[in-house]
Parts: sequence; structure tokens; C-alpha cells
Amino acid sequence: MPRDTVEKPIVRFVTLAARLGRNTLARLRDALDAAAGEATVARGDLVAVKVHFGEKGNLAYVRPPYVRAVVDFARARGGLPFLTDTNTLYAGTRTSAPAHIVTALENGFGLVSAGAPVVIADGLRGRSAARVAVDGELVREALVGQEIAAADAMLVVSHFKGHELSGFGGAIKNLGMGCAAREGKLAQHSTVAPRVDAGACTACGRCVEACDARAIAIAGEAAVIDPEACVGCASCLVVCPEQAVQVRWNEAAPAVMKKMAEYARAAVRGKEGKLLFVSFLTQISPVCDCYGFNDEPVVPDIGILVAGDPVAIDQAAVDLVVKRAGGADPFRKAHPQIDWSVQLAHAEKMGLGTRAYTIVEAG
Repeated sequence: MPRDTVEKPIVRFVTLAARLGRNTLARLRDALDAAAGEATVARGDLVAVKVHFGEKGNLAYVRPPYVRAVVDFARARGGLPFLTDTNTLYAGTRTSAPAHIVTALENGFGLVSAGAPVVIADGLRGRSAARVAVDGELVREALVGQEIAAADAMLVVSHFKGHELSGFGGAIKNLGMGCAAREGKLAQHSTVAPRVDAGACTACGRCVEACDARAIAIAGEAAVIDPEACVGCASCLVVCPEQAVQVRWNEAAPAVMKKMAEYARAAVRGKEGKLLFVSFLTQISPVCDCYGFNDEPVVPDIGILVAGDPVAIDQAAVDLVVKRAGGADPFRKAHPQIDWSVQLAHAEKMGLGTRAYTIVEAG
């Protein structure tokens, strides 16, 4: 993995304290320039700026002017940046490419405000995927959003926050879960086919029509999914107007985190030396930004981190949050059953980066 050429990767810290003529955006730009290597973005590179556009009603996502600074960094080096994310597994406001783009625009991620077009990486319904081989403990082949896999370089902009399955979500989650096509998301969350809530199902047949594997049939007054025939594409979740088709959230949290780390490794395959990670430790909600709301922050805003190593930046972020909380871990308090260290340890084992780091204050 690319990182500053020192014994420990450098994680640059951008404080939110600012003054006239030296605002936070200026410091962020300087941190990006300092952290980037010569080859991070080359002239003509198609640069995926991986962001989370925020679910409609959630206001904790990274503000578009900050993303614009990352876009400008890529463009200044001759790159052709585009803003990207993949469609969600659950039924929300980012389930299909049209709905996803509308949500992005409504949350301020337009060409004028954010400086780059929006490209949904896994296509209209989340089926556009590149198959990437992974020598993982649990994953042998990952399904990564096609347009992310096709990009030459990637700048990963993450909002650091809590998460119910991984304790916290940062750069590793933004890579592993955020870059996966819908079938890949389902594979990370569940090892069996979705189920149908017969009480909510109206037997409309839309899921039957959407199932290319012919794994769904109407039996009596409800749809039934054959788990042996199901290929896990999750199309049925998207088309059900009653949200009667549901994921079986049966994977233990450690397995989810390990799969997530292995998918993260797949997401950066072929982009070694052409990666940069930017994490915002602001409005740190105890739960994911995929909800249509954001809860009261677990700690006051801390700042922005920039690094070439996704494992180091996540370790630094969680350390800073715990320090700001006075030594009490707010993520373990919010999700006491989750040991978030699993994702860091497994990502390090997969060669994604290192948990060691050196903090350097930017500007």
C-alpha cells in the first residue's frame, strides 16, 4: 500500500481551528499535497472520488465544499475526477442509480458545488460489477462496482462514525462495503438467501419478474425464495414495493468485519500507489449515515485526517475519538457487543496497511 516513506505511515491532522487567510479548506489542500506521492494522480487518470452522499434526511455526511477541495486536488494534477458510490442493499433513497443521483444532488453534490459529475459505480440496479480475485480467509472473489474497478486512481473521502456491525465506519468500511456492488454487499452481510415476510407480501410478482435465477415463485398469497437457486444478487430487495423481502442479518459481526476488510483489499487492487484517504472526524454519530437521520455526536468535532494508508488512518481516527472522550470508548458504549479491532487487525493481515502511524499536524 502507498504511504509516506518513513518507518510508520504519516497521518496528517488538519485541525478545525482556523484564522483569517488560513482556513480549514486551505489546510486540507496543503495536507493533500503533502500526503500525495508523485504518482497518486497522473495526467489523464480517471479518478474515482469515493464518497457517501448521505441518505435523505441525514445531515452528517461530508459537506460538498470539502469534497470540492479533493476534486480540485485531482484536477490540478491533470486527473479527470468523478464522484462515486454504489447502490445500497437496503431499500432507501440510494437504492437505484436514478434515486441515488437525485439524493446526491439534493444533498448538494452537483457539478457546480462539488466540481465533478456523479457516476454510480455499480449501474442502474446495482448489478454492474467487476469480479476481483481475493486470497482471503472468507472471500475468494469479490464483486466490486465496475466503474470503481475501472478507475485509474481513487481518493477515498470518509465520514468517521459509529456502526452497528463494525463498531465504527471509516476508510476500511468505505472501501469494503462502500465499493461493493449489491451482490457483494449481500455476500458480506448474509450467507443465505433473503427471506419474505409473508404478512407484508401482496404477491404482486415483481420480485419473480426481477429474479434472473428463477429462484422466486408465488405460493398461495406470498412469494417464496428457493435458497438453493438464489444467487444473492439482491434485486428482489430493490423492486419489492412493500419491503417484504428482507436480508437475513445472520452473519456474526467478526465475520462481517473480516469480509469487509477482504473486500477493501479487492477494491484497491490495481491502484497501488494511486490512493489517498481523507477522513472527517466531524458530527460523529453513533450509527451509520445510511439512516435517514443522524444522532447526537458521541464527541465534539475533532478535525480531518489525510493519509496514504487506510488502516493507519482508521486506527488514528478511533484513537483520537477515544482520547476526545476522555479515554472512554464511545463506540463500545454504543455497541457493547462489537469488538471493532477485528476489522483493523484483519485489514492489516490482508496487507491493506498497518495499524502503526505517526501523527503530523498540517499547517
